[in-house]
Amino acid sequence: MADKITQQLLDSLTRAAAHPGGLLLYATKTEPGLFPTTAVAKSCAQKCLADGFIRIVGTEDAKGKPPRELYGLTDAGWEYLLAQVNPKQVLEDFVRVLEDRRGEVGELLTTARQMAESLQGLKEAVARVLPVVSATRIPVDSRQAVGFAPVEVSATRATAEINSAARHEAAVAVLDATSEVDLAPMILSRLADWSEATDCPLPELYRSLSLLDAPPTIGQFHDCLRELAADGAISLPAWTGPLYAMPEPAYALMNGHGIAYYASLRG
Repeated sequence: MADKITQQLLDSLTRAAAHPGGLLLYATKTEPGLFPTTAVAKSCAQKCLADGFIRIVGTEDAKGKPPRELYGLTDAGWEYLLAQVNPKQVLEDFVRVLEDRRGEVGELLTTARQMAESLQGLKEAVARVLPVVSATRIPVDSRQAVGFAPVEVSATRATAEINSAARHEAAVAVLDATSEVDLAPMILSRLADWSEATDCPLPELYRSLSLLDAPPTIGQFHDCLRELAADGAISLPAWTGPLYAMPEPAYALMNGHGIAYYASLRG
């Protein structure tokens, strides 16, 4: 019996020496400890505590449970252990623990690398999705009310096309300034010939001018419309519907604070 106790004592002290961060006093089914839960081991544990071979070196938080005490080797425990066993045996135990730790570190590094790759993938996905999410999206409730399938279109799309047309106008400003084409009478003639009961949409008006030998640019077209409106010759009714429903928004005209989409003769 004495030999069993001595062997258990040395095994537990060697385990404590190899784990300077501390272990649970008794092992569980899933976690290591300095001593197993046998009767002999419990007697050894009490002897180690009484002789001052081991002491509490820290605590470990357990989910939903009070912190658990971790035990490590004292100076007295080191002296007893080295006096009883061959130091080579202790070193061999240390090497085994180091090899286990190296494997655990390798697994942690692999997991960390996988997490980093996953985070990078999420970052790239967010970079793709964020511009779409950040755009204001307006549901077409009126269409749903009359039995159409649900539709959701970005209200900024039409605005972007209008702004693109405005940038195009600035790019052709030099051509507009030097052009000798007098569009005003042509536009007035087309509006006079417009046979529909409603105002003439600007896309239709512009396309009617494309039959000319030198069709105007959209910038020239818009500038002439502004001049005619300023002279009181035509009116430029604004688009009153939602932007996402505007067909061919590139032909729309920024007129003051509104967006003109039609033209008609005054009087």
